[in-house]
Amino acid sequence: MEMTRDEFEVLVSDALDRIPPKLAAMMDNVAIFVEDEPDPATPDLFGLYEGIPLTERGEWYAGVLPDRILIYMGPTLRHCDTREEAVEEVRITVIHEVAHHFGFNDDELHELGWS
Repeated sequence: MEMTRDEFEVLVSDALDRIPPKLAAMMDNVAIFVEDEPDPATPDLFGLYEGIPLTERGEWYAGVLPDRILIYMGPTLRHCDTREEAVEEVRITVIHEVAHHFGFNDDELHELGWS
């Protein structure tokens, strides 16, 4: 599956727009980035959350750099055969990584069908 970076970034933006407004408003100190490829040690990774989940932040949490959600274009597009598959995979990946920001772990996401 081939797609330009701009087209892929639109998919990520569209997926973020589908997050309910009340939930999106609760996201705090997090930035979302599109990257070409993950670390070579994890070549098939579609996304990654780096930071401190909202559920683990306490009074000490101030003056820190934003958490990061990384969405990886290369592995996602290599996994998908059609644009429709790419749209769905990006949607799932964005929701999965945002859920980590809210404190869900991989086991909980798997139980909910978001892994």
